[in-house]
Amino acid sequence: MKTAAELAAEQAAYWNGPGGKGWLASMERIEQGIGDFGKAALAAANARPGEKVIDIGCGLGGTTRTLAEAVGLGGHVLGVDISEQLVASARAHRVPNATFVVGNAATHPFEVASYDLVFSRFGVMFFGDPVAAFKNFQQALKPDGRLVFVCWRTTQENPWGLVPVRAAAPFLPPLPRPGPEDPGQYAFGDRARVERILTEAGFSALSFEPLDQSVFMGKTVADILENAGRFGPLARAFADATPEQIEKAKAAIAETLKPHETAEGVRLPGACWLVRASAG
Repeated sequence: MKTAAELAAEQAAYWNGPGGKGWLASMERIEQGIGDFGKAALAAANARPGEKVIDIGCGLGGTTRTLAEAVGLGGHVLGVDISEQLVASARAHRVPNATFVVGNAATHPFEVASYDLVFSRFGVMFFGDPVAAFKNFQQALKPDGRLVFVCWRTTQENPWGLVPVRAAAPFLPPLPRPGPEDPGQYAFGDRARVERILTEAGFSALSFEPLDQSVFMGKTVADILENAGRFGPLARAFADATPEQIEKAKAAIAETLKPHETAEGVRLPGACWLVRASAG
């Protein structure tokens, strides 16, 4: 079993390498896919004028900018992300009441008892020691502060991610299977596990709201195939595959997704948790 430090180092290497590059290359498609989930989370967060906010896993800073607009010039938003590439892009927008830092949010020295809100859109599932990470967030919040984040539910509940991978799998080198406590995209799918993590970290008044929406995967099946090697689990598998294997995998994906192609693009179901908690 890998240590929390080893897992953190792997995440840093990935997001400062192929993960960051892939996100930048696919950012328009990704935003179309997850944007509505993010809007729901931002509405639930209800950032108010004058508040101080932390945006965990801020990426390119889109959610940070929305939060900054909500808190106004009397407030401030701190966006934290482990990827130097993504933070550099976020900083380019020059938001006057937002600061972006490169770092591991699990160990970042946040000012104690100073923030009203800790927010994240799909940025909290990748910590090697999630209890320690959320303890760090909890101590940064004021006693009446709140936590709001959105995360994917289980792999099986998310056909948008599962269907292409399952179709391609017979033709590609096997991907490593994450353990039940390992970080990853679907690591927070088990509600009981997330409840345990948040409770151990000192949060209370936990609330889990299921969000079920279709996820935009691409304008056409051909568009999806063109992007398949840029970001996500298939990109990792393609990196270790031969051209012949990739060709067969793409043919299988195309056959599986063809029935879902419409004039509005290719969409498959997605499932998330919208999680709320209190610091005290």
